[in-house]
Amino acid sequence: MFPYPDAYRLMAPPLTTVAMVLWAIIAALLFAPGSAFANYPLFILFPLVLIQHIYLIWYAHGMGRLDQFFYALVHGPLAFVVWTFAIMHVGGKGF
Repeated sequence: MFPYPDAYRLMAPPLTTVAMVLWAIIAALLFAPGSAFANYPLFILFPLVLIQHIYLIWYAHGMGRLDQFFYALVHGPLAFVVWTFAIMHVGGKGF
C-alpha cells in the first residue's frame, strides 16, 4: 500500500510535534487564554510522542534499536521543550 512504510513510521514522532505546534497556534486564536479545551490535546500529544518512540525502539532489530534509542534521546527533549512552549502559548495570560 505505502511505498516506504518505514519512512512513515519514522516520521510519526516529528509529525506529532508539528501537530502540537499547529494546535497551539490555532487554539490560541480560537479559544480564550487558559482554556481547558485548548490544553487537553496538548496533554495527550507529548505522551503520544513518547509512546511512538518506544514503539520504534521495540520494533527495530539489532543495531537499529540503538539508532532508535538515540533518535528518541534527541527528539524527546526537543519535543518536551516544544510542548512546554505550546502550553505556555495556549495559556496566554491565563497563568
